[in-house]
Amino acid sequence: MTPGSKLPDVTFRTRIRDAALDGPNPFRWQDMTTADYFAGKRVVLFSLPGAFTPTCSTYQLPGFEKSFGQMQDLGIDAIYCLSVNDSFVMNQWAKAQNLQNVTVIPDGSAEFTDRVGMLVRKDNLGFGPRSWRYAAVIDDGVVEAWFEEPGRCDDCDEDPYGATAPEAVLAWLQTARVSEPA
Repeated sequence: MTPGSKLPDVTFRTRIRDAALDGPNPFRWQDMTTADYFAGKRVVLFSLPGAFTPTCSTYQLPGFEKSFGQMQDLGIDAIYCLSVNDSFVMNQWAKAQNLQNVTVIPDGSAEFTDRVGMLVRKDNLGFGPRSWRYAAVIDDGVVEAWFEEPGRCDDCDEDPYGATAPEAVLAWLQTARVSEPA
């Protein structure tokens, strides 16, 4: 993806809490589309190899969670974390991380990840198909800025992290704001 690219139209299978349901698992299926998440909003989207993994859980997701207020001040409406995990896993990860500001998006079938060109194999780690680490600023479904870790390849021996860190996205947003015409 490059700036100016339109996001692909995908339907994400999500599970949402429904207060009308009784029992220990008050969730129901709800299909969400690319438009549901991105239409009419300026958002930060970041994707990572997997829920509950070390770098993702220790640095990247918590960093975006903490940066929401600053990003919101710079014109961001929402922050989304996408991973090639199903909705059950993503919901439990969001709960374990006590997320208040970041919304998780499950890409269990990897359709979105594949269509944006970021699907890689991580068989060497026992993961199978996963997302390469990337982040983007998206305005009404169109890529405004794209951040991608270097060295994208299948079965990569390393898991680079830096170019997609919340600090990198925040720095870009601050620079973009300064360079906007008055």
